Amino acid sequence: MRGMRLADGLSRAVPDPIAPMPIRPLSALTALLHVYIALRLLPALAVLTPAWPLALAALVVSAVTIPLPFVSRRGRREGAGNSDLLKWTGLISMGWFSSMFVLTLVRDAGLLLAWLASAAGGLQVPWNALLPWSALAVLVVATATSVVGFLNARRTAGVKRVEVPIRGLPQALEGFTIAQLSDIHVGPTIRNRYIQRIVDAVNRLGADAIAITGDLVDGSVPELREHIAPLAGLRARHGTFVVTGNHEYYAGAHAWIDELRRLGLKVLLNEHVVLQTRNVRGAQTDEELFESALVLAGVTDFTAGHFDAAHASDPHLALHDAPPLVHTRVLLAHQPRSAPLAAAAGYQLQLSGHTHGGQFFPWNLFVPMQQPFTAGLHRLHDMWVYVSRGTGYWGPPKRFGAPSEITLLTLVPAKA
Repeated sequence: MRGMRLADGLSRAVPDPIAPMPIRPLSALTALLHVYIALRLLPALAVLTPAWPLALAALVVSAVTIPLPFVSRRGRREGAGNSDLLKWTGLISMGWFSSMFVLTLVRDAGLLLAWLASAAGGLQVPWNALLPWSALAVLVVATATSVVGFLNARRTAGVKRVEVPIRGLPQALEGFTIAQLSDIHVGPTIRNRYIQRIVDAVNRLGADAIAITGDLVDGSVPELREHIAPLAGLRARHGTFVVTGNHEYYAGAHAWIDELRRLGLKVLLNEHVVLQTRNVRGAQTDEELFESALVLAGVTDFTAGHFDAAHASDPHLALHDAPPLVHTRVLLAHQPRSAPLAAAAGYQLQLSGHTHGGQFFPWNLFVPMQQPFTAGLHRLHDMWVYVSRGTGYWGPPKRFGAPSEITLLTLVPAKA
């Protein structure tokens, strides 16, 4: 298969993409935004309660710790335990600060509207009550959603069962199941035990195939090898198949491809496999030979060509030399925006991730600006697109309104 040649030379040296972020601009920006929140909320809270210094202390801790997860990994060599604790604190602070900032903006917008209404229409606004209680509401809601979001993020993802109606599905493929994992983001806060819980949950499903649709890691192979290792225990009749996401390229995709193959996972780089779902040794014709087969293809991330020209994502190339009599074709593609090319190439189903379903408000509102679909099952021309909300999370350990999922997709015949 022509696509197989893309795997040649994967061991060549590549620049380390995990370079330290410029910490000073990040620290300055977050510090200024924390000052804005403090100026808008703390004077009002001081009127309401003598405990307002606790909110000030929380803002100081947040401002100081948010940049720490992005500092150079020197901390791991100097003291892994302290480094991990600081990263946990910084990422939790990031989730809380995000909600605090957005809700403070919403409060200010509401106060502005109230002021305009009072100035233009003579509306009597009880400012003495509105200012302090709205400030307290921002603090309570941001903290509550962060606590609930943390619990949602750290639990083992629930199983979401989805039936996908395929037109012309051969009888032999009715009920074929694919367990999809996506956007696990093994890294500072997602480690070995978290992954083992996912593996155990997937193995209990007894799926015919397992698909991992990218963004598996947030770190280098030496740093995360032991934490990714449980994936070698995934069990499915036809095996586990992986495609790269954008975060694999940030973390050194070539090394990770080698490592995942070492673990026994099948990485698809603009290529496909033919899954024979039944014993057809007695078949007399090509039609009988391929009626129970399924083409499972995988493409590199939509942006992979920016990192390595040889990895440019190509749904058409992934079908090169595919048996023409096998009409059921499933594509693994990290980003939903691969869908137009996939539909044109003749796939019946595309499995994607990348969006996290928005992960938590308000970021779900911004996903449609970049991706055609945010989460769930959608139709594009003659092809279905399923977008997972992700099995882990990125950055803050926080999920609110977008629960993580292990997806079990079942192929069923489409009704006339």
